[in-house]
Amino acid sequence: MLNKLRVTGAVAEAGVVAVLRADSAEEVVRMARHAVKGGIKAIEITMTVPGALRAIEQLASEYSSQADPDSDKYAIIGVGTVLDPETARAAILAGAEFVVAPAFNPDTIKLCNRYAVPIMPGTMTIHEIQSALELGVDIVKLFPGSVYEPSVISAIKGPLPQANVMPTGGVSLGNLREWVKAGAVAVGIGGDLTKEAVRTGDFSSIERQAQAYVQAYRDAKAE
Repeated sequence: MLNKLRVTGAVAEAGVVAVLRADSAEEVVRMARHAVKGGIKAIEITMTVPGALRAIEQLASEYSSQADPDSDKYAIIGVGTVLDPETARAAILAGAEFVVAPAFNPDTIKLCNRYAVPIMPGTMTIHEIQSALELGVDIVKLFPGSVYEPSVISAIKGPLPQANVMPTGGVSLGNLREWVKAGAVAVGIGGDLTKEAVRTGDFSSIERQAQAYVQAYRDAKAE
């Protein structure tokens, strides 16, 4: 349980989670390295990537959430787009330190709790958020965030002030500040982080985008 709390706290401290999709394990590992170099310390490798478990194993061997936070070896490697407990267990065995799902699946949550691994299930309603809290979830993923305005977090926290909400999908440099000021515990960043690299082949653009997102997040938290 202490490990679960430690990793959950590390994700919240990181603030920005890079949600990475690619056409191969090699490509997503390359994306992750540039994101970490740019300052994003929470990396989510989605299971839609061919060879995703191989990528997680590689990154887990290169980075650790138990390394010095100021070292270039510090990062929290997690898995995303997890649809069932079997996939969650395979990813955990591969080295994933946190699990993210697009939807609310009680069996997946129970599996993660069994091994004291943080899980962030996708939720869209108060009922789903309350159900997730009752199963021991510490951070819920608001997905897709693009269908909401940032003010929805205030509405959620009316009846559920204890809910830690991480919007994913639709978060951009243009609205990140609004999400953070509304009370987001962290934000998930996907295509906007990597689209330039995918289009041009210039993976250093991921590093530059990561730097911009981390700085925007810090600025919003400091206000």
